[in-house]
Order: sequence, then structure tokens, then C-alpha cells
Amino acid sequence: MFDILIGNLLSPIVLFFVLGLSAALLKSDLKIPSGLSEALSIYLLIAIGLKGGIELTNYSLSTLARPMTGALLLGTMIPVAVVLVLRKLLRMDLNNAVALAATYGSVSVVTYGAAISYLEKQSIGYDGYMNALLVMMESPAIVVSLLLLRLAANKGSRSERTSLSLGFVQAVPRRPLLNKELLKESLFGKSVLLLLGSLLIGLAAGEPGYKAVKPLFVDLYPSVLMLFLLNMGIIAGSRLPEIGRYGIKLFLFAVMMPLLGGASGVWIGSAIGLSVGSAALMGVLAGSASYIAAPAA
Repeated sequence: MFDILIGNLLSPIVLFFVLGLSAALLKSDLKIPSGLSEALSIYLLIAIGLKGGIELTNYSLSTLARPMTGALLLGTMIPVAVVLVLRKLLRMDLNNAVALAATYGSVSVVTYGAAISYLEKQSIGYDGYMNALLVMMESPAIVVSLLLLRLAANKGSRSERTSLSLGFVQAVPRRPLLNKELLKESLFGKSVLLLLGSLLIGLAAGEPGYKAVKPLFVDLYPSVLMLFLLNMGIIAGSRLPEIGRYGIKLFLFAVMMPLLGGASGVWIGSAIGLSVGSAALMGVLAGSASYIAAPAA
């Protein structure tokens, strides 16, 4: 287990993040152009969706029904819980609370890979469709988090209109809290559209289409991810001072949330009849936090 931990920490992907973090802390002038940053995000979202869709073609709907239900439940439940805790207990602003909700509700590919390596070393079997659930769980939390952001913003504008109606300024007519425009922005925004659209394309293309996408979206994926995490390191380093605003509470949240999420994932995995190995992997997925899809979104 210790070897796996060291191997992950010293991987080029993690070290590029550390390089970006160091550059920010050292006040270097290293920056990733905004256009390149946008392109890297688009690439990663498409690659994640394609791989998940292709993986899903290997299993029947009846086989996937219960695992998919569990994954969707976790992807919905976790971001809602995170937003409530951060807003009520830490008094965090809405944008940061929603960003963390999407991060914790989504999943970590590296953490999942480490868990698989551990299970294999312990000779514990797991179902192959867990690889597809890995990709499936990237999207729901992002959709739910964006929806929560739109709902909260819409609720705030409703409150403002209510206060205006109590004065001499004519109030703007109220709109429903959940309207078509809100759903459109949440479900068909760039990040969600790319993830879900690419997943459907991968599902339609199947294994025969794998050869067509492999050179760009599979072989180059680790290299592009390194550039992406270099940029994430620069951004994270520039925002480290903001952590001081929330003190020890945010640190405790960061420690406790993976434990609670992991326990929830194992419980739900066991409840829907997954094997020991698969339930453990669902716990890992629920307890991990995304450093690719959520930041890219």
C-alpha cells in the first residue's frame, strides 16, 4: 500500500501540479494562456466522456441498472450535502461552496487507479463495469452543482424583487424558481454538454470506434493532463491565502468529507448487491474528489 502511495505522489502528473503550485508560491511569471487553458478543459471533458461511453457498450442495461442507480444517487446526494454544510456551518460564499460540491461529488481517476492496484495486490475481484461508473459519476455532480448555483442565484433575485416591492420601486414580475432557462443553462452548458454528448458518441461508436479516437483522446491523454494540472497548480497556489478565511473548520471538512463519502459509497454499493471489491471501489469513488472534470467545468 505504501509503494502505491509513493508511486502516485511521484508520478509526473502530480509533480506537474506541484510545479505549478511552486511557481505561484514563488511569485513566478509562469502562466498558461487562457485560450490554451480552455482548450485543455475541452479536450479532457471529451476524452472522459468518450472512454466512458465506449466502456458502457460492453455491458447490458440489466447488468448496469442497479450500479447506475447507486452512482446517480451518490452523484446527487453528495453535492447537495456539501453545499448545505459549507453554506450553513462555514458560511462560505455560494460560488466556492458550489465549486467544492462539484469537486467532492465528482471522482478522482488517480485515486480510483490506486484502489484498483491495491485490490489486485490483495487478490480481491471487482466488476469491470466499475470503470464505466467512474466516468458516469463525473457528470451528475457537476449537473447538480450547476443547478444548485442557478437555483440559489434565482432565489436571490426573487428576494431582491420582493424587497423592491415593499418600497416605491415597481417590482419585476416573479418567475418560477425552476424555469426553462434555468434547466437549459444547467443541463446544456459547455461542460455538461461535452461530457454527456461525448459519452453518447462513445456509446454509439462502441469498440469499433475506439481505434479512431485512440491516437488523440487515449494516447495523448496523460500528456495533456500534465499541462492541465500545471495550470491547476498555478491557480491553486494563487488562491491559497483564501483558505485562511475559513480556518480550521475548512481543514476538518476536507478530512471528514472523504471519510463520510466513502462510507456512504460502500453502504450503497452493498445495499444494491455489489461484490466486496466493487462496493469498495464505489466507496473510493464516493470519497474521492475530482481534479479534472470539475475544475475543467
